[in-house]
Amino acid sequence: MNSSGEFLNASEAARRLGISAKALRLYEQRGLLAPIRTEAGWRAYGPHDLERASEILALRALGFSLAQVARVLAGDPRGLGPVLTAHQRTLEARLPVLVDAIDRVRRLRSDVARGATPSAGELAGFLAAAPERRIAFYLPWPWGGERFELRDIRPLTYITGPLGSGKTRLAMRIAEASGGIFVGLDRRADPAGAAKVRPAVDLLVEDGATDSAALVDLLASLEATEPVPIVVDLIEQGLDKPTQEALIADLRRRGPAAPPLFVMTRSSSILDLDALGPDETVLFCPANHAPPFRVAPYPGTPGYEALASCLATPEVRARSEGVIAVRR
Repeated sequence: MNSSGEFLNASEAARRLGISAKALRLYEQRGLLAPIRTEAGWRAYGPHDLERASEILALRALGFSLAQVARVLAGDPRGLGPVLTAHQRTLEARLPVLVDAIDRVRRLRSDVARGATPSAGELAGFLAAAPERRIAFYLPWPWGGERFELRDIRPLTYITGPLGSGKTRLAMRIAEASGGIFVGLDRRADPAGAAKVRPAVDLLVEDGATDSAALVDLLASLEATEPVPIVVDLIEQGLDKPTQEALIADLRRRGPAAPPLFVMTRSSSILDLDALGPDETVLFCPANHAPPFRVAPYPGTPGYEALASCLATPEVRARSEGVIAVRR
């Protein structure tokens, strides 16, 4: 396929762009890409397709929904204002950190100009990465109360496991230990909260979501007044498949500077193992009540098969909603 260097198959194109083949199919379904087909029926992506896909990815990184991406690519400016405003706010939130870094560089330059040489420790401290996010606590029942430490906390952490594995209690303990907010299944938005998230709901609807009370209640619950971790119980509750897919795509665009978000889920539309990025991680609760552990999203890694087996499509989840496991 790529012997001439002009066309790539779906796997090669996805690898070149740093995304999944599933994302390429989604862009095609939404009319954003139109790869040619080989005589055997396989998709083939040429230079124009790769350039267009790169533009789509850049716009998505700015916070544009797929519907807005389609309008921008068609030269339609509608809806650009709110998205650019949100991106501006994100950049402005980083200003204090950048200003502090610039001040420290200025002081170091001033010291050097006066003949004072900064120590290796001062330079190393300046170049050091931001402090690692971590929390430690004692595991609740059904575990044995052993100490548990969660290190290198990512912006988006999925908590999952089979029925009865203790993941809800773990989620509540994470919220408590981190000083965060636990969003339970009884989420209800007041009129003011519902009105506040209406623009966000409309953007998700443009991306294919279904406008519903469950979606409004969830988004209102995620509107924290303080930059603290948020832990959400069964985030897919009451949401159909298109809504789940639009929601998780939006949450992935929060960026590495956002407060940590922990979401409990057993839906393969929320936790798509083929689409996990560097700012996401999976925390798995085993059925035998061994301590929770992180699972890398690659077949053959420890815990991967058990993790995959406890995830299901929204249609399957809907059929088993409300079912409680009873051991006889």
